[in-house]
Amino acid sequence: MLTHPMLDQLAKLGLTGMAQAFAELEASGEGATLTHADWLGLLVDREVTHRRDKRLATRLRYARLRHHAVVEDVDYRAPRGLDRALFHKLAGGEWIDAHDNLILCGPTGVGKSWLACALGHKALYGASDVKVLVRTS
Repeated sequence: MLTHPMLDQLAKLGLTGMAQAFAELEASGEGATLTHADWLGLLVDREVTHRRDKRLATRLRYARLRHHAVVEDVDYRAPRGLDRALFHKLAGGEWIDAHDNLILCGPTGVGKSWLACALGHKALYGASDVKVLVRTS
């Protein structure tokens, strides 16, 4: 099989995930044990995963979130008056689907920016575009 021309053609078509998977299958020798349908399915799956990861990386870079915060790490015991039910509802993202904005307000140091970044990460992993703006007054 003409491996190098195939890799070049995949690269020209912009199928870099598929090209990487093809090269790995050829190098490992596992490609010979797979049926044609399984082999093609594996290549297509890797391309889809590669494109999804690339889009997520682009959205994360564009969002410029200052903290790597996740909703699951929110400490509700901290004395900041955060309503658990309301925050879980916000994390659900219905307000994003409705094209609403969100303003978090409170005293200095209670974690408003961190909470905004946690909601931003949740939205980004749910395939929404996010921009967190921090305004101090």
